[in-house]
Amino acid sequence: MQTNSDIIVASMDALLWILLPGFVAVGSGLLAWFIMQSRMEVAIAREREALAEARGALDAQRKSMQDALHGAEESAKRKALEEFLSEMRVEERHYVREHKLLFMHRKSLVMQERHLLPQYSALQLDRARNDAGRRG
Repeated sequence: MQTNSDIIVASMDALLWILLPGFVAVGSGLLAWFIMQSRMEVAIAREREALAEARGALDAQRKSMQDALHGAEESAKRKALEEFLSEMRVEERHYVREHKLLFMHRKSLVMQERHLLPQYSALQLDRARNDAGRRG
């Protein structure tokens, strides 16, 4: 015959066998979740590192392109200025002027300089305007 304590032990033993797999399942699920979280954090860190390298390379390339573009603009401006100055003419004249006032007789040397811009034809001006319109 079974006593009251034997019934309680038997029911607790059955309860233990029913709940133990549940506790094991919850524990293994939590363990798997923590492992996957750490793997995801490692993967995210690698992706961020790759993204930072790509951004750095992109910034370096953008800076080099801007420097190259700036250099090309500078050389084009310098070439245009040199071409303009090579077409410019300078005329110099000098003469002596005499000032006579009663008993004073004074001479002075007068120097004149004229800067002449190049003469462009109407066709050349139209081409320049069209080129400027295409660029801007």
